[in-house]
Amino acid sequence: MPHRFTQRRREQVDDGWGTLEQQAAEERLAPATHIIEEQARAIVTSNQSPDISFDYSINPYRGCEHGCIYCFARPTHSYLNLSPGLDFETRIIAKVNAAERLRETLASPRYVPRSLVLGTATDAYQPVERRLGITRGVVEVLAEARHPFSVVTKSSGIERELDLIAPMAAQGLVSVYLSVTTLDHELARILEPRAAAPARRLRTIQALAEARVPVGVSISPVIPFINEPELERIVEAAAAAGASSAFSIPLRLPWEVNPLFQDWLQRHFPDRAARVMARVREMRGGRDNDARFGTRFTGEGVWAELLRARLQRATRKHGMRTERRPVELGLFRRPNRMPPPAQGQLF
Repeated sequence: MPHRFTQRRREQVDDGWGTLEQQAAEERLAPATHIIEEQARAIVTSNQSPDISFDYSINPYRGCEHGCIYCFARPTHSYLNLSPGLDFETRIIAKVNAAERLRETLASPRYVPRSLVLGTATDAYQPVERRLGITRGVVEVLAEARHPFSVVTKSSGIERELDLIAPMAAQGLVSVYLSVTTLDHELARILEPRAAAPARRLRTIQALAEARVPVGVSISPVIPFINEPELERIVEAAAAAGASSAFSIPLRLPWEVNPLFQDWLQRHFPDRAARVMARVREMRGGRDNDARFGTRFTGEGVWAELLRARLQRATRKHGMRTERRPVELGLFRRPNRMPPPAQGQLF
Protein backbone atom coordinates (compact mmCIF):
# COMPACT_ATOMS: atom_id res chain seq x y z
CA MET A 1 0.00 0.00 0.00
CA PRO A 2 1.37 3.50 -0.85
CA HIS A 3 1.98 5.81 2.09
CA ARG A 4 2.05 9.59 2.39
CA PHE A 5 5.82 9.75 1.78
CA THR A 6 5.78 7.53 -1.30
CA GLN A 7 7.35 9.07 -4.40
CA ARG A 8 6.56 6.18 -6.75
CA ARG A 9 3.31 4.29 -7.17
CA ARG A 10 2.78 0.88 -8.72
CA GLU A 11 -0.31 -0.55 -10.38
CA GLN A 12 -1.05 -4.22 -11.01
CA VAL A 13 -1.68 -5.21 -14.62
CA ASP A 14 -2.80 -8.63 -15.79
CA ASP A 15 -0.52 -9.57 -18.70
CA GLY A 16 -2.55 -12.65 -19.62
CA TRP A 17 -0.20 -15.16 -18.01
CA GLY A 18 -2.29 -15.64 -14.88
CA THR A 19 0.13 -13.81 -12.61
CA LEU A 20 -2.57 -11.92 -10.70
CA GLU A 21 -4.43 -15.12 -9.93
CA GLN A 22 -1.20 -16.76 -8.78
CA GLN A 23 -0.38 -13.77 -6.56
CA ALA A 24 -3.86 -13.85 -5.00
CA ALA A 25 -3.39 -17.53 -4.18
CA GLU A 26 0.02 -16.83 -2.61
CA GLU A 27 -1.41 -14.00 -0.49
CA ARG A 28 -3.82 -16.44 1.14
CA LEU A 29 -0.82 -18.17 2.70
CA ALA A 30 0.60 -16.84 5.96
CA PRO A 31 3.13 -14.13 5.07
CA ALA A 32 6.75 -14.65 6.06
CA THR A 33 8.16 -12.45 8.80
CA HIS A 34 11.44 -10.60 8.25
CA ILE A 35 13.34 -9.27 11.26
CA ILE A 36 15.34 -6.07 10.90
CA GLU A 37 17.70 -5.63 13.84
CA GLU A 38 18.13 -2.11 15.17
CA GLN A 39 20.57 -0.70 17.68
CA ALA A 40 18.35 1.81 19.45
CA ARG A 41 19.92 5.04 20.69
CA ALA A 42 17.24 5.31 23.39
CA ILE A 43 14.45 3.01 24.53
CA VAL A 44 12.41 5.07 27.04
CA THR A 45 10.06 7.57 25.41
CA SER A 46 8.59 10.46 27.38
CA ASN A 47 4.90 11.15 26.94
CA GLN A 48 4.04 14.64 25.74
CA SER A 49 0.28 14.12 25.49
CA PRO A 50 -1.93 15.53 28.28
CA ASP A 51 -4.65 12.91 27.73
CA ILE A 52 -2.43 9.85 28.34
CA SER A 53 -2.23 8.59 31.90
CA PHE A 54 1.41 7.42 31.86
CA ASP A 55 4.71 9.28 31.68
CA TYR A 56 7.06 6.85 29.93
CA SER A 57 6.70 4.10 27.36
CA ILE A 58 8.89 1.32 25.98
CA ASN A 59 8.30 -0.38 22.63
CA PRO A 60 10.80 -3.18 21.97
CA TYR A 61 9.46 -3.62 18.42
CA ARG A 62 8.24 -1.50 15.52
CA GLY A 63 5.64 -3.26 13.42
CA CYS A 64 3.51 -6.13 14.66
CA GLU A 65 2.89 -9.65 13.39
CA HIS A 66 -0.65 -9.74 14.76
CA GLY A 67 -1.91 -7.92 11.68
CA CYS A 68 -4.78 -6.06 13.38
CA ILE A 69 -6.41 -4.01 10.63
CA TYR A 70 -7.25 -1.13 12.96
CA CYS A 71 -3.79 -0.68 14.54
CA PHE A 72 -3.15 3.04 15.04
CA ALA A 73 0.63 2.42 14.91
CA ARG A 74 0.63 1.33 11.26
CA PRO A 75 1.59 4.82 9.96
CA THR A 76 4.89 4.66 11.86
CA HIS A 77 6.24 2.33 9.17
CA SER A 78 5.83 5.15 6.64
CA TYR A 79 8.71 7.00 8.30
CA LEU A 80 10.91 4.01 7.39
CA ASN A 81 9.68 4.12 3.77
CA LEU A 82 7.86 0.84 4.42
CA SER A 83 4.22 0.09 3.79
CA PRO A 84 1.77 0.59 6.68
CA GLY A 85 -0.02 -2.43 5.20
CA LEU A 86 1.77 -5.74 4.72
CA ASP A 87 5.24 -4.39 5.59
CA PHE A 88 3.96 -3.34 9.02
CA GLU A 89 2.93 -6.95 9.65
CA THR A 90 5.93 -8.71 8.13
CA ARG A 91 8.95 -6.39 8.45
CA ILE A 92 9.49 -6.13 12.17
CA ILE A 93 12.09 -3.74 13.58
CA ALA A 94 13.62 -5.43 16.64
CA LYS A 95 15.46 -3.16 19.08
CA VAL A 96 17.97 -5.79 20.07
CA ASN A 97 19.81 -3.62 22.61
CA ALA A 98 16.64 -2.51 24.43
CA ALA A 99 17.63 -3.99 27.80
CA GLU A 100 21.09 -2.43 27.61
CA ARG A 101 19.68 1.02 26.81
CA LEU A 102 17.08 0.71 29.57
CA ARG A 103 19.76 -0.19 32.12
CA GLU A 104 21.77 2.89 31.13
CA THR A 105 18.69 5.11 31.46
CA LEU A 106 17.60 3.82 34.86
CA ALA A 107 21.16 3.93 36.22
CA SER A 108 21.57 7.60 35.35
CA PRO A 109 21.44 9.92 38.39
CA ARG A 110 19.21 12.21 36.34
CA TYR A 111 16.50 9.59 35.87
CA VAL A 112 13.32 10.10 37.90
CA PRO A 113 11.00 7.05 38.11
CA ARG A 114 7.46 7.64 36.92
CA SER A 115 4.61 5.57 35.50
CA LEU A 116 5.74 3.44 32.57
CA VAL A 117 3.85 1.27 30.07
CA LEU A 118 5.38 -1.51 28.01
CA GLY A 119 4.05 -2.03 24.47
CA THR A 120 2.02 1.14 23.92
CA ALA A 121 2.35 1.19 20.12
CA THR A 122 3.03 -2.40 19.10
CA ASP A 123 2.65 -5.59 21.11
CA ALA A 124 5.72 -6.38 23.19
CA TYR A 125 4.71 -10.06 23.20
CA GLN A 126 4.05 -10.61 19.52
CA PRO A 127 5.14 -14.04 18.16
CA VAL A 128 8.75 -13.06 17.38
CA GLU A 129 9.35 -12.33 21.08
CA ARG A 130 9.34 -16.07 21.78
CA ARG A 131 12.53 -16.36 19.72
CA LEU A 132 14.24 -13.03 20.42
CA GLY A 133 13.38 -12.45 24.08
CA ILE A 134 13.91 -8.68 23.86
CA THR A 135 10.92 -7.89 26.06
CA ARG A 136 12.09 -10.51 28.54
CA GLY A 137 15.38 -8.64 28.88
CA VAL A 138 13.54 -5.36 29.46
CA VAL A 139 11.38 -6.89 32.19
CA GLU A 140 14.47 -8.37 33.87
CA VAL A 141 15.96 -4.87 34.17
CA LEU A 142 12.69 -3.42 35.46
CA ALA A 143 12.49 -6.22 38.04
CA GLU A 144 16.08 -5.60 39.16
CA ALA A 145 15.34 -1.88 39.56
CA ARG A 146 11.93 -2.46 41.17
CA HIS A 147 10.53 -0.05 38.61
CA PRO A 148 6.70 -0.14 38.31
CA PHE A 149 5.20 -0.77 34.91
CA SER A 150 2.05 -1.82 33.08
CA VAL A 151 1.65 -3.97 29.98
CA VAL A 152 -1.04 -4.00 27.30
CA THR A 153 -0.99 -7.14 25.14
CA LYS A 154 -3.09 -9.53 23.06
CA SER A 155 -0.65 -12.36 23.61
CA SER A 156 -0.53 -15.34 25.94
CA GLY A 157 3.26 -14.88 25.83
CA ILE A 158 2.97 -12.70 28.92
CA GLU A 159 2.51 -15.94 30.89
CA ARG A 160 6.17 -16.78 30.25
CA GLU A 161 7.08 -13.79 32.42
CA LEU A 162 5.19 -14.91 35.52
CA ASP A 163 8.43 -15.82 37.29
CA LEU A 164 9.38 -12.13 37.06
CA ILE A 165 6.08 -10.28 37.26
CA ALA A 166 4.34 -12.28 39.99
CA PRO A 167 6.92 -11.26 42.66
CA MET A 168 6.75 -7.69 41.38
CA ALA A 169 2.95 -7.77 41.54
CA ALA A 170 3.19 -8.77 45.21
CA GLN A 171 5.01 -5.45 45.75
CA GLY A 172 2.44 -3.43 43.80
CA LEU A 173 4.79 -2.89 40.85
CA VAL A 174 2.93 -4.51 37.93
CA SER A 175 -0.45 -4.42 36.24
CA VAL A 176 -1.38 -6.19 33.00
CA TYR A 177 -4.18 -5.47 30.53
CA LEU A 178 -5.28 -8.06 27.99
CA SER A 179 -6.76 -6.63 24.82
CA VAL A 180 -10.00 -8.49 24.08
CA THR A 181 -11.86 -6.90 21.20
CA THR A 182 -14.35 -9.66 20.48
CA LEU A 183 -15.51 -13.07 21.72
CA ASP A 184 -16.41 -14.10 18.18
CA HIS A 185 -13.70 -16.38 16.80
CA GLU A 186 -14.67 -15.71 13.17
CA LEU A 187 -14.58 -11.94 13.64
CA ALA A 188 -11.22 -12.18 15.42
CA ARG A 189 -9.83 -14.22 12.53
CA ILE A 190 -10.38 -11.39 10.05
CA LEU A 191 -9.93 -8.47 12.47
CA GLU A 192 -6.72 -9.66 14.17
CA PRO A 193 -5.61 -12.56 11.97
CA ARG A 194 -2.42 -13.60 13.76
CA ALA A 195 -3.25 -12.69 17.36
CA ALA A 196 -4.23 -15.22 20.02
CA ALA A 197 -7.84 -16.42 19.83
CA PRO A 198 -10.30 -14.70 22.19
CA ALA A 199 -10.70 -17.82 24.35
CA ARG A 200 -6.94 -18.06 24.73
CA ARG A 201 -6.74 -14.45 25.92
CA LEU A 202 -9.40 -15.13 28.54
CA ARG A 203 -7.34 -18.10 29.77
CA THR A 204 -4.36 -15.76 30.07
CA ILE A 205 -6.44 -13.39 32.19
CA GLN A 206 -7.30 -16.34 34.40
CA ALA A 207 -3.65 -17.44 34.66
CA LEU A 208 -2.54 -13.95 35.66
CA ALA A 209 -5.34 -13.55 38.18
CA GLU A 210 -4.52 -16.93 39.75
CA ALA A 211 -0.91 -15.76 40.08
CA ARG A 212 -2.22 -12.66 41.90
CA VAL A 213 -1.14 -10.29 39.14
CA PRO A 214 -3.59 -7.38 38.82
CA VAL A 215 -5.15 -7.86 35.40
CA GLY A 216 -7.65 -5.82 33.43
CA VAL A 217 -9.20 -5.90 30.00
CA SER A 218 -8.87 -3.40 27.18
CA ILE A 219 -11.90 -3.45 24.88
CA SER A 220 -10.23 -1.34 22.24
CA PRO A 221 -10.98 -0.23 19.70
CA VAL A 222 -14.76 -0.19 19.89
CA ILE A 223 -15.98 -0.34 16.29
CA PRO A 224 -19.63 0.65 15.80
CA PHE A 225 -21.86 -2.21 14.63
CA ILE A 226 -18.86 -4.59 14.43
CA ASN A 227 -17.64 -5.41 17.95
CA GLU A 228 -19.55 -2.65 19.76
CA PRO A 229 -22.61 -4.89 20.44
CA GLU A 230 -20.34 -7.24 22.43
CA LEU A 231 -19.15 -4.62 24.93
CA GLU A 232 -21.12 -5.91 27.92
CA ARG A 233 -20.46 -9.58 27.07
CA ILE A 234 -16.70 -8.97 26.92
CA VAL A 235 -16.76 -7.25 30.31
CA GLU A 236 -18.73 -10.18 31.75
CA ALA A 237 -16.37 -12.81 30.28
CA ALA A 238 -13.26 -10.94 31.42
CA ALA A 239 -14.67 -10.52 34.93
CA ALA A 240 -15.48 -14.23 35.09
CA ALA A 241 -11.87 -14.98 34.11
CA GLY A 242 -10.53 -12.78 36.91
CA ALA A 243 -10.13 -9.29 35.43
CA SER A 244 -10.59 -6.55 37.98
CA SER A 245 -10.69 -3.51 35.67
CA ALA A 246 -11.65 -2.47 32.16
CA PHE A 247 -11.26 0.41 29.73
CA SER A 248 -12.16 1.06 26.10
CA ILE A 249 -11.22 3.47 23.30
CA PRO A 250 -13.38 4.17 20.23
CA LEU A 251 -11.93 3.37 16.81
CA ARG A 252 -9.18 5.74 15.65
CA LEU A 253 -8.25 6.07 11.96
CA PRO A 254 -5.06 8.16 11.67
CA TRP A 255 -3.33 8.61 8.31
CA GLU A 256 -2.98 5.36 6.34
CA VAL A 257 -5.09 3.36 8.81
CA ASN A 258 -8.17 5.07 7.37
CA PRO A 259 -8.03 3.69 3.79
CA LEU A 260 -6.79 0.31 5.02
CA PHE A 261 -9.69 -0.03 7.45
CA GLN A 262 -12.31 1.21 5.02
CA ASP A 263 -11.08 -1.25 2.37
CA TRP A 264 -11.32 -4.05 4.98
CA LEU A 265 -14.78 -2.87 5.95
CA GLN A 266 -16.06 -2.90 2.37
CA ARG A 267 -14.67 -6.38 1.76
CA HIS A 268 -15.98 -8.02 4.93
CA PHE A 269 -19.05 -5.96 5.88
CA PRO A 270 -20.36 -4.22 2.74
CA ASP A 271 -23.90 -4.30 4.14
CA ARG A 272 -23.02 -2.03 7.06
CA ALA A 273 -19.88 -0.18 5.93
CA ALA A 274 -21.70 3.12 5.37
CA ARG A 275 -23.39 2.92 8.78
CA VAL A 276 -20.10 2.17 10.54
CA MET A 277 -18.33 5.16 9.01
CA ALA A 278 -21.30 7.45 9.62
CA ARG A 279 -21.20 6.57 13.32
CA VAL A 280 -17.41 6.99 13.44
CA ARG A 281 -17.77 10.49 11.96
CA GLU A 282 -20.51 11.27 14.46
CA MET A 283 -18.01 10.62 17.27
CA ARG A 284 -15.19 12.45 15.50
CA GLY A 285 -16.73 15.85 14.81
CA GLY A 286 -17.81 14.93 11.27
CA ARG A 287 -14.36 13.65 10.27
CA ASP A 288 -12.97 10.17 9.77
CA ASN A 289 -10.41 10.88 12.49
CA ASP A 290 -9.93 13.43 15.24
CA ALA A 291 -6.39 13.76 16.58
CA ARG A 292 -7.10 16.53 19.08
CA PHE A 293 -5.90 16.10 22.64
CA GLY A 294 -8.79 15.51 25.00
CA THR A 295 -11.08 13.79 22.47
CA ARG A 296 -8.93 11.41 20.41
CA PHE A 297 -9.19 8.62 22.99
CA THR A 298 -12.79 9.27 24.01
CA GLY A 299 -14.70 10.61 21.04
CA GLU A 300 -17.45 13.17 21.50
CA GLY A 301 -21.18 13.43 21.09
CA VAL A 302 -24.16 11.36 22.16
CA TRP A 303 -22.87 8.01 20.94
CA ALA A 304 -19.48 8.39 22.63
CA GLU A 305 -21.24 9.31 25.87
CA LEU A 306 -23.46 6.26 25.53
CA LEU A 307 -20.43 4.00 25.11
CA ARG A 308 -18.87 5.39 28.26
CA ALA A 309 -22.12 4.94 30.18
CA ARG A 310 -22.45 1.34 28.99
CA LEU A 311 -18.91 0.53 30.12
CA GLN A 312 -19.46 2.17 33.50
CA ARG A 313 -22.69 0.24 34.03
CA ALA A 314 -21.13 -3.08 32.99
CA THR A 315 -18.07 -2.67 35.19
CA ARG A 316 -20.14 -1.67 38.21
CA LYS A 317 -22.30 -4.75 37.72
CA HIS A 318 -19.26 -7.01 37.96
CA GLY A 319 -17.39 -5.08 40.64
CA MET A 320 -14.65 -3.85 38.30
CA ARG A 321 -12.86 -0.54 38.22
CA THR A 322 -12.26 1.77 35.24
CA GLU A 323 -9.49 3.96 36.68
CA ARG A 324 -5.84 2.87 36.60
CA ARG A 325 -4.20 1.51 39.72
CA PRO A 326 -1.92 3.85 41.69
CA VAL A 327 1.77 3.48 40.86
CA GLU A 328 4.26 2.43 43.57
CA LEU A 329 7.43 4.49 43.02
CA GLY A 330 9.02 4.27 46.47
CA LEU A 331 10.75 0.91 45.92
CA PHE A 332 12.84 2.03 42.94
CA ARG A 333 16.58 1.41 43.15
CA ARG A 334 19.05 2.26 40.43
CA PRO A 335 20.46 -0.82 38.72
CA ASN A 336 24.15 -1.32 38.13
CA ARG A 337 25.36 0.10 34.85
CA MET A 338 26.66 -3.35 33.97
CA PRO A 339 24.37 -6.39 34.09
CA PRO A 340 25.04 -8.92 36.86
CA PRO A 341 27.30 -11.84 35.86
CA ALA A 342 25.62 -14.92 34.47
CA GLN A 343 24.80 -17.59 37.04
CA GLY A 344 27.59 -20.12 37.34
CA GLN A 345 30.27 -17.83 35.89
CA LEU A 346 33.77 -18.82 36.98
CA PHE A 347 36.05 -16.26 38.65
